[in-house]
Amino acid sequence: MHKSDTAWRQADALAALKRGAPVKVIAVTGGKGGVGKTTVAINLGVALAARGREVLLLDADLGLANVDVMMGLNPRFNLGHVLRGHCSLEDAIVTGARGLNVIAGVSGVKRMANLSNAEHAGIIRAFDELYHRIDVMLIDTAAGLGDSVLTFCQAAQDVVVVVCDEPASLTDAYGLIKVLSRDQGVGRFRTLASQVRNSLHGRELHMKLARVCDRFLNVTLDYIGFVPLDRYARAAVQKQGPVVEGFPSSPAALAFKNLAERADNWAVPDRARGHLEFFLERLVRAGPGDTSALQ
Repeated sequence: MHKSDTAWRQADALAALKRGAPVKVIAVTGGKGGVGKTTVAINLGVALAARGREVLLLDADLGLANVDVMMGLNPRFNLGHVLRGHCSLEDAIVTGARGLNVIAGVSGVKRMANLSNAEHAGIIRAFDELYHRIDVMLIDTAAGLGDSVLTFCQAAQDVVVVVCDEPASLTDAYGLIKVLSRDQGVGRFRTLASQVRNSLHGRELHMKLARVCDRFLNVTLDYIGFVPLDRYARAAVQKQGPVVEGFPSSPAALAFKNLAERADNWAVPDRARGHLEFFLERLVRAGPGDTSALQ
C-alpha cells in the first residue's frame, strides 16, 4: 500500500471516529501519593477491557510516571516524545493485558513535571486527533495539587478520588476536592476506599470525608465501593502485572471487576460542558439537536 493510500485511510478513519460516540473519560486521583490510585487505574482498565470495551489508559503523572513499569511494558515512545514532536499520540500507544491501550508518561524529567497551562491544554486537545476507537479513557493523575492534576480532572467527566485509612489521605483528598470545586468548577466526585479491611471499613472512610465536605463544600460525593487489603494485590505488583489477570479470583481482583461493572454503567456525556475537555470535538458534535453520535 502506498504511503498516500495509508494517509487517506487514516484520515477517513479519523473523520469517522470524530462523528462517533463521545468517549467516557474517568480521572483517577487521590491527592496523596501511595493510596493505590495507579493500581486502581490499571486494574479498572484491564477489567473494563475484559468486558469488551476499548480502553485507553493515560499515565498523566508527568514527572514520576510508572504505569508502564507496573504493567511490565517497554514502550518505544511516551508522552514526552509526543510533546517534543518525535511521534504522534497514536504512535505512543502500546497494548497491555486484555488489549488495554496505554500511553506511558515520563519519569525523572523535571521539565515534564513543570509544563505550562497551555502545554497541558495542548495535550488534551491532541486527543481529538486520535483515530483509534476508544470507548473509555482512564487518566492516572499525579499526586498532589499540581496544575496537571487540576487540568486533567476538570477535563474528565468523572473524577474518582481514591482514599485509604490514613489521616493524611483524607486531609489531602479533602484539599483536592476543595480546590477542584472552588477553582475548576467540579461539583461531583466518586470516592473509592482502598486497602481497607471490609465493606464497612470502606463505607466509614467515605463517611468521614463526606461529613467534612458536606459541612464546608457544595459538592456531591458518590461512594463507589472498596478494594480490600490483599496479599495477592502486592504479589501482582511485584510480578509487574494486574491482579485481575494474575490472580483473578482474589478479593482485590473481584473488587476491581465489580468496580468495572459499575463504571461501565456510568452515563456517557451527550454534550460539551463549556470548558476544555478530552475529545471535545465529539462532544460538540453530540450537542443539543445532534443525535447522530448517540446512535
